[in-house]
Parts: sequence; structure tokens; C-alpha cells
Amino acid sequence: MSTLPATAEVSPLRSAGAAGLSLPRAAGFAAIVAVFGLSTIFSTVSALWNLWTTDALKSIGMFIPLVSFVLVLRAWRSIGWEMEGSWWGLVVLVVTAVVVHIRDQAVLVFVFSPKWSIYIPPHSLVAFAYGAGVVLLFGGRRLFRASLFPLILLWFVNPIPHIFNVFVDLPLQRASAHVARAFAIALGQPLSPDQLRLMFTPEFGMFIAPGCNGIRGAVTMGFIALIAGYVYRFRWYAHAAVVAGAVLLGYVFNFARLCILVLYYIVALHVPSLRSKAEMGDYVIGACLFLLSTFLLFHVVRRLSESPGQIKPSSLTSSSSAGAVAGRSFYLRFAGMLALVLVSCYGVARGYVGTHSGSAAAQRKADQNAPGQFPERIGSYTLTRTWNENLFTGPLIYHWAEYAPADGGAHVSIGISPVMGSHDTLICHSARGEDPIWRDQLSMPTANGPIGFSGSFFNDGATQYLEATTICNSGSCGEYSSDRTHFGFVYSKPTSQSLLSQEAQRPIPILLKVETIDTTLPVEIARQQLTTDLRFFLGSVDLDGLTKPYRQ
Repeated sequence: MSTLPATAEVSPLRSAGAAGLSLPRAAGFAAIVAVFGLSTIFSTVSALWNLWTTDALKSIGMFIPLVSFVLVLRAWRSIGWEMEGSWWGLVVLVVTAVVVHIRDQAVLVFVFSPKWSIYIPPHSLVAFAYGAGVVLLFGGRRLFRASLFPLILLWFVNPIPHIFNVFVDLPLQRASAHVARAFAIALGQPLSPDQLRLMFTPEFGMFIAPGCNGIRGAVTMGFIALIAGYVYRFRWYAHAAVVAGAVLLGYVFNFARLCILVLYYIVALHVPSLRSKAEMGDYVIGACLFLLSTFLLFHVVRRLSESPGQIKPSSLTSSSSAGAVAGRSFYLRFAGMLALVLVSCYGVARGYVGTHSGSAAAQRKADQNAPGQFPERIGSYTLTRTWNENLFTGPLIYHWAEYAPADGGAHVSIGISPVMGSHDTLICHSARGEDPIWRDQLSMPTANGPIGFSGSFFNDGATQYLEATTICNSGSCGEYSSDRTHFGFVYSKPTSQSLLSQEAQRPIPILLKVETIDTTLPVEIARQQLTTDLRFFLGSVDLDGLTKPYRQ
């Protein structure tokens, strides 16, 4: 039996030191440095921000990191701001930063099918790894277990991946349009010959082609249910049922919106003043239905939270942090994280100054409007025209040039992408519903020696064309593909100079295209002929010289 008085018992949360930062304050400093630590994965943060702000369907993703951050702090508070961190967290953070840096200098795409390709590492994995590393570094394994849900939630920073668009979104778009058309026909309203418009009068109608299937509202409802179920600690079956019901409710109310909109147009036939307000009427109808569905969802959540059988007991034992202070190990781990943040912030700031200084910004803006820098002749080929390919939002995708041979054979087009960085063109083709007939590795001779290209062959009904892509960085070019029966890789090999150099250089993708209008030509023969034409053209091309003006 111990002879020590009860007051002499030492709390496991107390530091060996008598003074120092209180645990809540230490957690606050850790949270602040974690926010600045996003500079270690700055390219991922930038890519996600661009995704959220340019794609309305995926804009809900911008709330995921904030919600995850708050839920991690909530879990940390529930265990008394425990500071039993591990140096393995810093290892995870360093490895994540290195892998992201390599990805920025190269191409590595895992191809499951022509419709499904994943960049390695995907942004969702980077976000999860960063969050897990910070949690392990400062809170340790217990906090990691307590905050597993908010960490997994980071996988949804891209809330609707491309494969979901292909296999779920597009079919639901067709279903939504079909419902609206069927409802209108049932009311006796005729469709236009293209079956895409409801013409209530010759000059008054609505466009009902596939477009809005309610997926944005359904996904939002699903995330609300997912997070509410975690906060209220629903049992797994109740949690799954609420999430599935919320997503279904979002789609059902969108179908109702389409039908109500048809009724609105019928009423507008008799009230001409409503015709000019149809677009705003659509927004009002959608907002009211979404608000109603949200009220219904929270009513269900509240009722379930009052049912003890649907709530699982808390697995966390709350600890008191009153009077406890952070120990010496916390300061060492904090210093390690701070050093990593300072190094990455320096790189980000240096790159920002280099690309956003007055002269650089003006040059970049001019480059987006100016034609690319291409020679008038490449071997026996003569430049016939140049043009730029831009996104609808303005940023440049490719500088293009078309070259014609002296013998009147197939023209060759070459595109240089100085702004977008490494990317896989197959993803763009897939988004347009274009699948390659053939795809394999090509080794082509150039003026500077043989270079690896990733080749793809297409037939769009009007032309047959061969595309070859590669990527250049620091004077080295090459892109490679490794096909298998069901999957493959598309990758490039960055040089050690590009990985270790402090110069603000970016990888420059190159796309070559050669085509024939003879669609009756057998695929294999057409591919061989176009490959021969491309090989002859590339024999005189200096890719290093073509990309040199765009590397800085």
C-alpha cells in the first residue's frame, strides 16, 4: 500500500518541467504552424484552389479542409490536448513534401482505363498524408485514432472525382433530362425537333438537355449527413442510412425542381411578366427546395440523436489539461516542423516573386496572347500557321504550330504548354468522350538524340490521327508508358538537376499531332503511315531549343 498522499500523484499529462506553455496554447501554436506548413505542398494547394474556384460542381470541396481542421481540434480537446507526439509524423511530412516536389517536375499517371486515370500521388492522398503527419507529430497515436474520421474526410477535397462523373454524373444527367421531358409531354407540351427544347410558344421555351442533375445539392446533402452523423456518434448502420437518404433526397428534390419549373413556364404563358424572370425563378425554386430538404435532414438527425439505440458510446475518455504544460519533446518537434515550414516558405516566396514580379507577370500575360516562338523551317517542313489554345477562363493551354512537308504529305502540328505544367492528355480526351484505339510507347529520333514519347491513336469519324506526348525539363525530354492488360503507367524521368536545382524552372509538356482524313484506311496501316511521317519530322526537331524560352 502506497504511503504517498493522493495529492502527490503525478498526472500523465504534466510535463517534467515546472513551467512552460500550457497544453491549449501549445496546441494553438501547433495549429498555426500546421497552417503555414501547407507551403510544403503548395502546388497541391494551388491545384485544389483552382479546382474549387473554376468547377462549380466541386466547389463544396473547399469546405472540407476547414471542417476537418475544426473536427481534429475538437477531438484533440476531448483528450485534454495531449502532446504525446511522434517523430514519425515529421518523417511523413518530409516524404510527402518530397513526393509532391517530384510530381511537380515529372508525369506519373496510373491508367486503369481510357476513362479512368489517376495522377500519382493524387491530391486527396497528399491532403490525407499531410493531415496525418501533423496529427502524429504533435498529438501522437491517440490523437490519430481520435481524429481518424476528420483525416479520412480529407480524401474528399476533390469531392467528385472524374470516375464519378463518368459512371454516375453523366447517367444521372440523362435521367434528369428524361424526367423533365416526360413530365412536359404528359402535360401536353410539345418538344422541338431536336428533342431538347420545350416550346410553349414559338418564342418562349426552356432548354432541357442534360445539364443539371442535382448532383451538387445531393453531394452537399451527403456531406452534411456524413459530418452530422459523426458529430452525433450515430451507429454505422444509422450513419450509412442517413447519408444514403440525404443523397437520395437531393436527387428527388432536383426532379421536383425540374417539374415545378415546367409548371412555372406554363403559368408564365398567362402572365407575360414572369417570362423575363424565368432564370431567377429557377434559382428561387431550387433554393427553396434545398432549404426544405435541409430542414428535413436535420429533423431526422435530431430525432436519431434523441434515440439512445442509434447512438454509440464515446470511445474517448476526457482528460483534464488544467495546469499541464508542454514538455521538452514538444519544443523539439515544433522546432523540426518550423524548420521544414521555413524552408518551404522560402521556396514558395522565391517562386512567387519570380513569377509575379512586374516584368515576369507582364511577360506571362503577353505570352498568353502572343503566338508561340517557332522556327520558320524544321528540316524540309515549312511553318504554315500558328495559334493559341486557351481555357475558357483565359489561361493558356498550348502554343500551336502547323508544319507542312515539301512533298505535300501529312501536316504535323506541335504544341508547347508553358503554363499548365505536367498533365496527361488522355484525361482531356476522356472528358470529351474520346477513347484511344491504340496506346503504346514510342521512341523517336530527334536532332538531339532519341526521345521517349507516349503515343495514342484516335478515330473521331472525320479523321484518324496520331498523338505523341513528352515532357522536357532542364534540357532533358522523355515520357514513357507501361501498358498492361487492364492498367498501365504514363511517366517521365526528371533529371537530378531539375529535382535539386533552386532555379524556378517548370516541366514543359509537348504534344505532337499528325492526321489523315482517310477514315476508310485500316487502323494499323494508318497508324504506321502517320508514325513514319512523325518520325521523319522529329528527326530535325530540337525540342530542347523549342522549350528553352519557356522554362523560367
